[in-house]
Amino acid sequence: MKLSPKQVIELHGFNNLTKSLSFNMYDICFTKTKEERNAYLSYIDEQYNADRLTTILSHVTEIIGANILNIAKQDYVPQGASVTILISEGPVAEKPIEAFEESPGPIPGSVIAQLDKSHITVHTYPESHPDEGISTFRADVDVSTCGEISPLKALNYLIHSFETDVMTIDYRVRGFTRDITGHKLFIDHEINSIQNYIPDEIQELYHMIDVNVYQENIFHTKCKLKKFDLDNYLFGFKKEKLPLKEQLLIEEKLKLEMDEIFYGKNIID
Repeated sequence: MKLSPKQVIELHGFNNLTKSLSFNMYDICFTKTKEERNAYLSYIDEQYNADRLTTILSHVTEIIGANILNIAKQDYVPQGASVTILISEGPVAEKPIEAFEESPGPIPGSVIAQLDKSHITVHTYPESHPDEGISTFRADVDVSTCGEISPLKALNYLIHSFETDVMTIDYRVRGFTRDITGHKLFIDHEINSIQNYIPDEIQELYHMIDVNVYQENIFHTKCKLKKFDLDNYLFGFKKEKLPLKEQLLIEEKLKLEMDEIFYGKNIID
């Protein structure tokens, strides 16, 4: 059964579809010394500590129209943080058209829809290469909802909340719900690509690849920043302090790191 973006379906009971969004972002940096590397990791830990991440996820909760039931958060030693928010159904007066539109969501705003038995989590993973000077910060955000609205409406806000060189985004609809005749629905909204939920001005900044399995309601998009300015990847110093040969060597290492993350494989073993 193919659905039009604005089609309203009368269901038998609650919407039992589970819609899961996984947003993985990577920030890459070069540090020349151990002290600079430790300073970068400390900066990341402060920039994306559990309190800041809780604020981001709370805004995501507002965007998808949910109520917060419980928050669990933790800063780890030596680095990293986690936050888990349990959310429940929000009040609904009338289901908004935005819930079915394949378009970018607010940054942030409020979309009201029915949700139940849902959760939002984030985990951070700062790490560094043992001897190459490369440091990589990764954050994984998962938004899982059972209800009418797609968590993809929170994607635009998430992209704006993190400094991102590479993104991998997965979206999947699982289970089924029934209409009033008992007919099973394995998806309740039209979707062709995750890219349709990313604003044009953001898309212009990234190289993008889609890998979608439409018959299984599985959608995957990965993105790599197009523009490369070495100064944006140096922590604690500027490229003008480096000889040109060293600049080119560092740039090669950084681009290799980004390519390997983007393609999900080691290019040079």
